[in-house]
Amino acid sequence: MQKHRGLLSPTGPGGIETSVHQEQLRNLPAIHQLAEHVELTEAVQDFGRDAVVSACRFAIKKARTVILSGEGAPPSEALVTEAQRFLLQRQTLYRRALNATGVILHTNLGRAPLPEPAWEAMRQAAGYCDLEMDLDSGKRASRQRGIVDPIAQLTGAEAGLIVNNNAAAVLLATAALAGSRPTAISRGHLVEIGGSFRLSTILEASGSPVMEVGSTNRTHLADYAEALDKGAGLILLVHKSNFTMSGFVTEPRPEEVIALAHERSVPVVLDLGSGNFNETARYGLPEESTVPQAIAQGFDAVCFSGDKLMGGPQAGLIAGGAVTCQQLSRHPLARALRCDKVQLAGVVATINLYLRQESLRQVPIWSMIHASPEALKERAEAWRQRVGQGEVVESHGAVGGGSLPDASLSGYALRLSPPSPETLQRQLRQASPPVVGHIVNDHVLLHPRTVHPRDDAALVDVLQKALHATSAP
Repeated sequence: MQKHRGLLSPTGPGGIETSVHQEQLRNLPAIHQLAEHVELTEAVQDFGRDAVVSACRFAIKKARTVILSGEGAPPSEALVTEAQRFLLQRQTLYRRALNATGVILHTNLGRAPLPEPAWEAMRQAAGYCDLEMDLDSGKRASRQRGIVDPIAQLTGAEAGLIVNNNAAAVLLATAALAGSRPTAISRGHLVEIGGSFRLSTILEASGSPVMEVGSTNRTHLADYAEALDKGAGLILLVHKSNFTMSGFVTEPRPEEVIALAHERSVPVVLDLGSGNFNETARYGLPEESTVPQAIAQGFDAVCFSGDKLMGGPQAGLIAGGAVTCQQLSRHPLARALRCDKVQLAGVVATINLYLRQESLRQVPIWSMIHASPEALKERAEAWRQRVGQGEVVESHGAVGGGSLPDASLSGYALRLSPPSPETLQRQLRQASPPVVGHIVNDHVLLHPRTVHPRDDAALVDVLQKALHATSAP
């Protein structure tokens, strides 16, 4: 078989060369020509010419592969975008993306966008800082020392601590409080979390055997009493933050379970999942338990996430009694599951926003949740006018991230009807910055709710280029 510009010559059915493919390959720009494209000029200044040339080489190599596969030659704009994307990927592990899906806590897109004060606190902690030093005495101090009081003030608990995520919080609580004794848990609470991890496997990893009680849909107080009679060393309740049960369903009130367990000197822990501190019903959402409400019920410890409804960095927070939290902090797993300095700084800064009553204004997910449909419609209409096509339609958003599973947020979206929705979606994802929407009934929908207003211009620019590329012959 003949060679063509360093690659096998493209062939059609039966191995016969196609002149169309040959022509498309010949029309690709040379590497040095692509590197001199006007949109790559700044990239040369930022990354250096050698890096830009490498990126252009990658882009053209990928274009040749596309042509050989029979998908057609990409336009020059796509080559430039591919080179830019290559440079950005080599610069950082993750790329900034615009979330236009309408799903606020989008797990695949990093869940909660960080509040600016949290990011500033993390930046301050990035260099040398007094992580484990008392600057007054010059002696070593605990990295948890500035954490107990803010958690206690926010939750109403006596104390608290922070670990890497909520699964780590549950693992630590189970290992420290149950030890080798069984953990009693209702069969209706044995949930599966992201990545196919099941709560039962996390409990088993703690060293405490799982003691299942009740049935999937009905668990009674007598079931917990029987578990205590059989030697259960801990009762774990799981809040239904990412699933619902209806119909022939019953379970005892948490206060009843806590009173029963405390009569036997057995602790009760709640896995609350999403760490909510606001009245969700005020925003048209289903009523969701808050952390202070759970603390008031008398749990020995309440575990919840920092990056869900709390809207901060990834973390697992544990709030509870002073003796209980001290017991957790002294367990060997506490060191293995601890956070680094930037996580701690970001979480405490987020807590402080709630303490200052500024969560609705400065925590991005809550700004998105309480955005008015009228404001969203106005922004979607502005997008439509600038791109010159599409229509603004009513469309519901979601909280996502395993929070408020039945919640629906009324709003508006820009609906586009391209010849190939999948092609437009791919063009948007491969742009700089990437834009992620979703397809409904062969239409591409883009939601302003999950796009920060300061990114409107960037989204419109990407959308205009993507629509032009997909409409080109």
